[in-house]
Order: sequence, then structure tokens, then C-alpha cells
Amino acid sequence: MNPIKLSICIPTYNRAAHLRTCLQRIKAFSFDFAYEIVISDNASTDNTTEVVQEFAADMPIRYFLRPENNGPFVNVNGTYRRAHGEYSVYVADDDRLIYEGLLNALKFMDDNPAVNVCHAPWWTYDGILEREMDIFYRLEEDVIFQRRSFGEVFNFIYNKHIFPEIAVFRTSALRTTWVPRDICFYAFPLLAHFLDQGDIAFLKTPFYQQVIRSELGRDRPQGGHEIAMSGWDQYRGGLEYFLYFGTKRGQIASGENDKFTQDYMCKMFTLIRMTVALRLLLGSRQFVKAYEVYTRLMYGGLDQHPEVVAAREGLLLAAALETLAWQVNAAGGVENLVLSGFLDTIILKERIRKVNFPERIAIVDEPEAPTKDFIEKTAVLVFTPDQRERYVEQGYDPNLVFAQDDLIQTILL
Repeated sequence: MNPIKLSICIPTYNRAAHLRTCLQRIKAFSFDFAYEIVISDNASTDNTTEVVQEFAADMPIRYFLRPENNGPFVNVNGTYRRAHGEYSVYVADDDRLIYEGLLNALKFMDDNPAVNVCHAPWWTYDGILEREMDIFYRLEEDVIFQRRSFGEVFNFIYNKHIFPEIAVFRTSALRTTWVPRDICFYAFPLLAHFLDQGDIAFLKTPFYQQVIRSELGRDRPQGGHEIAMSGWDQYRGGLEYFLYFGTKRGQIASGENDKFTQDYMCKMFTLIRMTVALRLLLGSRQFVKAYEVYTRLMYGGLDQHPEVVAAREGLLLAAALETLAWQVNAAGGVENLVLSGFLDTIILKERIRKVNFPERIAIVDEPEAPTKDFIEKTAVLVFTPDQRERYVEQGYDPNLVFAQDDLIQTILL
């Protein structure tokens, strides 16, 4: 029996349709070496097992059903624990491997036996339009870093703004390098562990496509996006973890001035990543959160960053209206929102609905003779502060009568 060269590691959970498509794509690859597909199922309750059985007859699949769902990180680790190949590569059940790029990475590993992990940039991919979109970092050439060259690698990561997430691993090295890390973003500690034990490499040619929009639909939020929109302390923690390893190995200076510089680099790396969060939050219409990120980027000195400049247009009004939605939704028993004093309420209503305003609350014009019951169940938005008094005098709850200035005074652009 030929030794297995490659383990394709697929963690999955309740994604049977995505898994079927993933396996169909892998089946089309024409490997001229022995490989296996290791699937770790995080206790799915859909028909994942049946999908696996459908392909197992003529594909080298090893399937492991975990007794309970312990989260995605544990499930990814489960695939690596079961891998038998010389090399291991991860692929999410709704993402794609690029065949030619993967072969290129495997050849590179064959030619460089001291390299334990081979990283590469990856594409975001629109599965509906069937085209590649953006690439996560760019390299002009392949590069190898010698064992324990922590200072060189840290500068490389900082200057290229690299996230070492997509890689081909030498499976034997995974046994001791892939360990539980949570507060520190896993990719940087993992990189430190690999570098502590051997050489590492970064290739210029991608072998992975991260599917942002799928032709099958997205049936859950992307974990990577969730981290990108809020997990900045994990990113910073991961960098500091990497620096700690370097200082313990005597490869990174730890004097007062050195630490000041390193702290600045960690801060700037994290801030740059937060600009991605700003874009994602605006795209998902989470305007209040986007404003919070905006304030931190402005204070951090990135006021001229393209993402920050672009965010200024429309952010004040959008964040103000989402604040209104939050305030109105918080008060029990509110069924109506009255708009008063605005020249164009039609456009304003459209904008309010675009900030996730509760659908159960009707946006209405003021009735000529409001009943007591109507007043009890209604919030009001007026154009100028002096208009508030009329509604308060009629019996509307004072803290549910908002002037435009009430909403924008906490938003400073």
C-alpha cells in the first residue's frame, strides 16, 4: 500500500449540502499520489452522515462523528489528530482548494524538507458570481525563514500585514504544535510553535478560496468575520504571544525601548485590522458598532485611512437612526413611531427601516386626535428640540420623545 501523501482535513457541522459540494470538487482532482479525506463531524443533526456515505464508496474518506459539539477549534483539531498523511491541509466545508496552487505547495514542501509549515495568501470568492474578489496579502516571491528567526518573522508579518491562517502542514509537526489557545488568536501562537521547532515558509501562490457568498446560501455567519469584527484583543494577544516566545528564545530584544517599539507595532497591526472590521460592519448595517470602531481608529491616528475616510459619509445619520431603533425597541409596549416636523418623511422612513428598525413598530404620521391608548404605545421623533414640549404636554413619555439633536449629539465625526 502506498503511503499517504496528503490528508485533506474537513471539519463540519450541520452543513450537509456544502459538504456534498466540497467533496464533489475534491473528487474532480486528479492526484497522482495517495491521499485521504479526514472528516470530523461536530455532532451534526442533519444528514451529514448520509452525504459522507454517498461519497465513501469511491473516495478515500475517513469519517469521525464526535459525541458532542465542542466548538469549531476543537473540531479542526480533531481532523489533524486523525490525519495519516505526510502533509495536512485544512478546508472549510463551504470553501475551495485551488488544485494547481495546492500541488505547487506540496512540491515546495517536498523540495524543502526542513520546512514544517508552508503558508500562502488566499482569495475571497463570490460563489454566486463565480469569481475571485480580494486576496489576503500579496508576496512578490516565496520566502523561507530559518528555525527560531522570530525577529525576522515578526517584522515580515507586520510589514506585509500577514495572517498566517492558510497553510500546508507537515503532519508530524502538528502533533505538538496545535494546542488549545483562545485568548490569543490561534494563528500567531501556532506560527510561534512551528518556528520554534523548524523552518517555516510563505508562498506567493494561493491554494485556497474563502467563499464569501455561496450558491447554496449562507446558513450561518462566518466565524472568521465574527472575529474580524470584534476580536482585536485576540489579534494583539496573538502577536504578543509570538513576541514572548521570541524573547524566551533570545531572538527578540526585550529592552525598554525595544518593548516600546514592539508595543507600537502590535497596536498599529491591530488598528489596520480594525479597518476591515469597519468595512464589514458597515456592509452588514451595524452602524453603531461601526461608529465605535471609527472612534478607536480616529484616536489611534488612522484618520486618513481609506476605509475611515469612506465611512464618514452617511455614518452620522445611520448611527443616529440605529440608536433611535435601539431606544424604541428597549421600551416595552411601543407599537408606533411618529415622525414630526420633517420635510420628507418618505425618505426618512426608508432610512429608518434600513437600520434594523423593529418591524413590529409602525412608522406613522401623527393622528389629528390621538387617543390615550395611542399615546401610551407611541414614541416620537421630532426635527427640532423645541417641538418636544408639545408632545410631552400631550402625555407622551418624555424619554420616548426624541429630537434629532438628541440622537446626533453623541456621534462626533
